[in-house]
Amino acid sequence: MYDTAIIGSGPAGLSAALNLKLHNKDVIWFGSGELSSKVEKSEKIANYPGPGMIAGTELNRCFKEQMEAMEIQPTDKMVTTVMAGASGYQLLAGNDIYEARTLLLAIGSVSAKGFPGEERLLGRGVSYCATCDGFLYRGKTIAVYCEDRRFEHEVRYLAELAEKVYLSAPYADSGIGLSNVERLSKPIRQVAGEARVSVIVLADQTEINVDGLFCLRGAVAPAALLPDLAMDGAHIIVNRRMETNLPGCYAAGDCTGRPYQIAKAVGEGNVAVHSILEYLS
Repeated sequence: MYDTAIIGSGPAGLSAALNLKLHNKDVIWFGSGELSSKVEKSEKIANYPGPGMIAGTELNRCFKEQMEAMEIQPTDKMVTTVMAGASGYQLLAGNDIYEARTLLLAIGSVSAKGFPGEERLLGRGVSYCATCDGFLYRGKTIAVYCEDRRFEHEVRYLAELAEKVYLSAPYADSGIGLSNVERLSKPIRQVAGEARVSVIVLADQTEINVDGLFCLRGAVAPAALLPDLAMDGAHIIVNRRMETNLPGCYAAGDCTGRPYQIAKAVGEGNVAVHSILEYLS
């Protein structure tokens, strides 16, 4: 069992991982090794103390160098389910289960509900994990929302199983050229069905019959990840110690609300670590 599980590799997650490493804690850290795409895409950052005016690509490079020096690296798996237990938390990532005494959510700004109908049909045709649930749709028709190119390997995996895949992606130039994958020209606006998913509705009101919908995003909405987590709209409610309403569970960064700034995220990650250390002791 780990001392702490961190979900998210933006500035808040990185800050927490570095500080927990300095305190010799056993940590499992989930996120992309490329760190924050939001930081990477920032043309100029002027309000982060120390480096002065700096491009996001350069700041991310500095972050990565510090990670290498500290010998820490996130595990590039998406956590799709978190379960609270008597001694801590169990996290499902892909087909693997991890256990930790404490949990830090540093998942960035994530949509509170996703598509209309998504939360209601989660586990009844809506899935966040291709490798977990893909086999259930062998020979069937599915829709896939792929938020980022780095998840396209999961789309290819699903295409090997399903007869037909309708792909919706918010970026251009998809690298998937499979005969059974059709790129949708209009974005998905709703997923519907009674007992299970039966249809997706596009922006132009076109309805497409499907057996399931896979939502491949960088993070799962907090309310879907931990249903008992107290929320204020799309944001996780925390106190000044970064404690949530759940014992041993903390949150930091954009997921706790405005301002959405790197300095704020780094500071909250640090505060959360000190609260975690007290909890563990």
